[in-house]
Amino acid sequence: MLPKEIRERYGERYHIVQLHDGIKLVPVDDDPLAALKDEFANIDTPTDTLREEARQAALNEAGQ
Repeated sequence: MLPKEIRERYGERYHIVQLHDGIKLVPVDDDPLAALKDEFANIDTPTDTLREEARQAALNEAGQ
């Protein structure tokens, strides 16, 4: 379990991802919805495909 002090210190600015060998702090954008809209503005790929690609990327990053 991550100590409360660390969660409180970084929890607002970072998404805390637990990995098999530690943790990763992923910065949270000031406006996450706007960041996602910008990121995917020109994407023509179906949502199901994007979801599966994101799932596979997360599993790969987690080392599974």
